[in-house]
Amino acid sequence: MPTNAGTSLSSYKHIVAIGTTVKSESLESAAYEIPRKRKMRSDSAAVSGNSVSTPKKLKSHLPSSVPNPGMSEKEVVEDSNEILRYPVNLAVSDCLGTKSKWSPRDEEQMRAVKEALHVSKAPSTILCREDEQIRIFEFVKGCIDQQKAGSLYICGCPGTGKSLSMEKVVQQVGDWSTQAGLPPVDTLSVNCTSLSKTTDIFSKILGEIKPGKNANTNSSPLQHLQNLFSQKQESSSSRMMLIIADEMDYLITKDRGVLYDLFMLTTLPFSRCILIGVANAIDLADRFLPKLKSLNCKPMVITFRAYSKDQILRILQERLRVLSYVAFQPKALELCARKVAAASGDMRKALCVCRSALEILEIETRGSTGPESQGPTPDDSVVRMDHMAAALSKTFKSPVVETIQSLPQHQQIIICAAAKAFRGSKKDATVGELNKLYLEICKSWMISPAGITEFTNMCTVLNDQVCCFRGY
Repeated sequence: MPTNAGTSLSSYKHIVAIGTTVKSESLESAAYEIPRKRKMRSDSAAVSGNSVSTPKKLKSHLPSSVPNPGMSEKEVVEDSNEILRYPVNLAVSDCLGTKSKWSPRDEEQMRAVKEALHVSKAPSTILCREDEQIRIFEFVKGCIDQQKAGSLYICGCPGTGKSLSMEKVVQQVGDWSTQAGLPPVDTLSVNCTSLSKTTDIFSKILGEIKPGKNANTNSSPLQHLQNLFSQKQESSSSRMMLIIADEMDYLITKDRGVLYDLFMLTTLPFSRCILIGVANAIDLADRFLPKLKSLNCKPMVITFRAYSKDQILRILQERLRVLSYVAFQPKALELCARKVAAASGDMRKALCVCRSALEILEIETRGSTGPESQGPTPDDSVVRMDHMAAALSKTFKSPVVETIQSLPQHQQIIICAAAKAFRGSKKDATVGELNKLYLEICKSWMISPAGITEFTNMCTVLNDQVCCFRGY
């Protein structure tokens, strides 16, 4: 019995050993499968002999599947199981591996990146403005369904996607009306900065409603529109009309009459106008809404907030995603997003900064001389953080601050004295009062002051520089 038990135990150990060997071999073969595929895609040297070499330059955030000599069998099994949990990450790394090699010396690649970052390049999808687009679309859709006029005011800082969102909404309204079997909506888009006179907007509206028909010589275009919307129209001319007045703050006159008359068109009994005003002035609604409310034409207000850091970064990444190569370091894009979001949240400014950083890299690459410039492009020849920092400094540099910093010390002290003199509601000061403040600043900083004659001459020079700077 002891002999049989010993034989049985040794046989069991032998079976376990064989199973462990088979299991280890299968794990090793499975573990080496992925590096072999990467080996075939890379340009590294071929495998020599029967030994399998792992590419040393390839690094991954995934746990290594190749068993080290010091690793236990349990650790090998755990690492292999962890690799099986990351099929998506492996696919992503394979896709990144197929991207083309970026070279700033390639004119075609450089042109493609600049085009993707150009302000005039309208993206197919307006990111981070989905809620605003839905609200605008629902407003226009409600007016068309009810055959009722209405007014909407869109405000926001420059570069927050107002005009792009409106273009998208106009396209959505056209598609919706076609699918619903409704008559198409007449759309008139007017950039108010292109008007020679503020009252010309009424002429454009009249020309859209009645093409080729001028108003009577005895009545203005506004009066003709008021008469037209005050009486029942023919069925052929009862289609809804969408009027988009971009840069509406240019219509503000001294008496604000043009702005009020424009909104009043939507309150007439037979009006078919859907008025959407777009402006950069956020306080325009606060200044004019009380008056418009008293006239019974208070518009609905939608505010486009400035882009945040995450939104700017997402939009930049989406624009660059169409390229088959990587031209920017992720940290460089994040630096741009943070700075622009803190300064203004202007997406157009962020695009200009990225293009400027790209041009800095282009100049740096072309300026490199020597035999190394003809060789392969270095791996770090992308837009780095130093390129982005230089572009940001160039974009947000203030010419006023730069001019003051270039002045002599005593002229800078005079400017500080003037700032102290005109603090508050005071609008003027004599040369004697300014000289007194100048002497106080010089004394506090232990600087020898200039005489009254030299002080007067410096004030004259500063006055001439201010006039030249303002273009007087």
